[in-house]
Amino acid sequence: MLVPKITSALTLDPSLLQALSLLPSTLYTDEQQAVASIESGYASAWADIASAVQAKDLLNSGLSVAVLAPTQLDAGIDASRIAFRYSAADVAARGLEPIVKCAITEGVQHAGAVVLELTADQITEATLLADGGKPLLVQLVNAAAAKLLGTDGPVRVLVELVGDSSWSIDLLSHLAGAGADAVVSADQLALDPQEGQLALGEAFIAASGLVSDRADGLFTTVVVDEQRVCLGVVYSNATSVAAALAAAQGVYWSRKRGLWHKGATSGATQTLLSVAVDCDSDVLSFRVRQNGAGFCHHNTRTCFGPVAGISQLAQVVAERRDNAPEGSYTRRLFGDEQLLRAKLLEEATELADASSKSDVAFEAADLLYFVMVKCAAHGVTLADVERSLDLKHRKVVRRPGNAKPQFAAAVASAAKPEAPSAIARTSILSADICPAQAGEQIRMRVYADSELTTVERDALQQRPIIDSEEIMRRVRPIVDAVRANGDAAVLEFTAKFDRVKLDHTVIRAPFEVPALSDAVRAAIDQAYSNVHAFHTAQLGADTCIETMPGVKCSRFSRAIERVGLYVPGGTAVLPSSALMLGVPAQVAGCREIVLATPPRSDGSIVPEVLYVAHKVGATAIVKAGGAQAIAAMAYGTETVPKVDKICGPGNQYVTAAKMLAQNDTAAMVAIDMPAGPSEVLVVADATSIPAYVASDLLSQAEHGPDSQVVLLAVDLTDEQLAAIEAQVHEQASRLPRVDIVRQSIPKSYCLRVASMTDAMHFSNAYGPEHLILQNDRASDYVADVINAGSVFVGPYSPESCGDYASGTNHTLPTYGFSKMYSGVNTGTFLKHITSQELTREGLANIAQTVMTLAEVEELEAHRNAVAIRLRDM
Repeated sequence: MLVPKITSALTLDPSLLQALSLLPSTLYTDEQQAVASIESGYASAWADIASAVQAKDLLNSGLSVAVLAPTQLDAGIDASRIAFRYSAADVAARGLEPIVKCAITEGVQHAGAVVLELTADQITEATLLADGGKPLLVQLVNAAAAKLLGTDGPVRVLVELVGDSSWSIDLLSHLAGAGADAVVSADQLALDPQEGQLALGEAFIAASGLVSDRADGLFTTVVVDEQRVCLGVVYSNATSVAAALAAAQGVYWSRKRGLWHKGATSGATQTLLSVAVDCDSDVLSFRVRQNGAGFCHHNTRTCFGPVAGISQLAQVVAERRDNAPEGSYTRRLFGDEQLLRAKLLEEATELADASSKSDVAFEAADLLYFVMVKCAAHGVTLADVERSLDLKHRKVVRRPGNAKPQFAAAVASAAKPEAPSAIARTSILSADICPAQAGEQIRMRVYADSELTTVERDALQQRPIIDSEEIMRRVRPIVDAVRANGDAAVLEFTAKFDRVKLDHTVIRAPFEVPALSDAVRAAIDQAYSNVHAFHTAQLGADTCIETMPGVKCSRFSRAIERVGLYVPGGTAVLPSSALMLGVPAQVAGCREIVLATPPRSDGSIVPEVLYVAHKVGATAIVKAGGAQAIAAMAYGTETVPKVDKICGPGNQYVTAAKMLAQNDTAAMVAIDMPAGPSEVLVVADATSIPAYVASDLLSQAEHGPDSQVVLLAVDLTDEQLAAIEAQVHEQASRLPRVDIVRQSIPKSYCLRVASMTDAMHFSNAYGPEHLILQNDRASDYVADVINAGSVFVGPYSPESCGDYASGTNHTLPTYGFSKMYSGVNTGTFLKHITSQELTREGLANIAQTVMTLAEVEELEAHRNAVAIRLRDM
């Protein structure tokens, strides 16, 4: 490898200095020049240093390697960051062979490189066969190659030519053949060489030992960007390398056209940042800053397709800085420093609070987005950030790393000690709970009701604690952004969360429904018919009675005019949710039905959902999911209609957005119910069929790791319970979603109770979303049900039927909310209005009662409204 040496006495042409900065490393004799090159972002800088103390300071400033005399060895400096110099005086005093042997035993063992000062004759001598059978220099290089410096590669051997001789191309090639690098004074190198000088490109190739295995002699060249992402593979030769170094641009050799200045016609030029040779000296690497559309002639950034990850993020953010439309969220971020600062603090806090692998990844991605916006706003590129990281990595003296006092104090004050309780819930619900591993039995925990204390039994009836404040803190900014920026925010969040870029977010009826198979269409039609029939039967007649002579009171229903239906989806196909929400809204007579569902990766809506939307008479479909969809329907946007009520299931973020909107009087919107993880409680006795019981438990357990599954075993023997457990494991092991079941089933439990009375008492206290009665004379116990979302009676009533097609609704209260909420029904989409009509006689009959009560409450205007009429009678 060619290592230019720059001394303070040299005055070099700026274009040559720029070209030298592209080489892998440069040796400086002046420390100030070395520091200046580091600050300019040039390739790794080496410097001759007089003392170890001075070396530490410079290495801490970003110097790559400090070149010292062996006597200056300091154990406090990483070996990979120092090189031992064996001077010409050392060689003259001790002899060539002893110095080389010393370099092997001393330099190779304690430094990351050795530098030998040799004359031309000594180089020749060192590369001739020695007594040991191998040239001295080869022995040194082999010893160095065998000593690996962690991830920094092997120890390097450099030779600096001293005396009256000058470097020649042949001598450089000869040294490279021995495996050593050449230190060449920069004044011996030139872009346009004069007598006594070497052409830089030719010297670089010779000193690198670069060889070609091609018949045409071209060098395979890998082109990478600033993040070392491969853009493509091209070819080079001595002419193109010289031109590239001289122009500091991507210049290559085309096998058809000869010298090729990349982007000269297309505008997709490349700024050359560095050149290097691989470890086998048969491949060149050009690191470039790619300009224009990209490297490939197909206008993609790479010849291997578009980039992804952080590189893509940096590129997209930089483009949006220049092209984001006025009024968009991104334009606000670039124009409002306070907003950007708040988002950075918010996302950093959320990342600090995240604990699960998925949450940490999610929050880190959010933070990286706003970090790159901050960088782009100040003209900082990803390469600038990486350069700063490299400099930090090179520090040899590090700070303790303690947090600044104000942040340490904030964290300390936020830490809350765990509140003591009468029973540690972990002892019942989560102590030592681990997912079932492959090969292990998938089984529930088993408790005996007779052995539990009252507190322990109460603990079993509790659901996992959800940190609603934390979820609200994440959702509120999304809701606020949609409220402020409308469609632009919805489209931006859809691109961010669903990874789908859309031109518009709403499609309106009539919808173009893709073709469905006859079987799927028939299944949807049958389900629609049953659900429609059951919900039509729920329409009640208006009420009208005469409470006393002349006083007629009535109540009549009217449909809520505009309703929003949230259908989870994206990659999933959930036409059943669209049916369960759309049919009762249609039966109720809602004038405007807006359905929101996440789009698929191509931006389309799931065909089955689209068909259901057509059948239920939906007026619009919002192609968005999550909190942004809820906010769009709650507040309305340029294209999303504002609704009066929002119904439908969803994850915790959807639920949080619904709660936020309901509590905001500016939104003027109602919701159907709060929600939590899906759940089932199965009651089984000795008459139950174990396979049926297990199938019902698993039909909920496969929903997600947090699904709540409870089995009440009524007076079962150990053998009977074991039969159910065996079926759970056997059926679960065959499920495609067995990995989810391995997590949810161990978190679930079986409670052994003595009687159906005990079972129904516990069930009503628990208030399950789904209650399945698989016990003897199951229908007799429906009258005992007080709290449940929906009840499935007998062995032939699996929950799946209610989920899809029996006619009842599957949008049900979870998390114990069945104690005060009903599932979605026709009444969900109706409001009831009362009226009263009094005759002259009726007012006279009731007047004294009304006036007396008004006087008691000291509301004189109320009393007077009746009295003034009595005076006219």
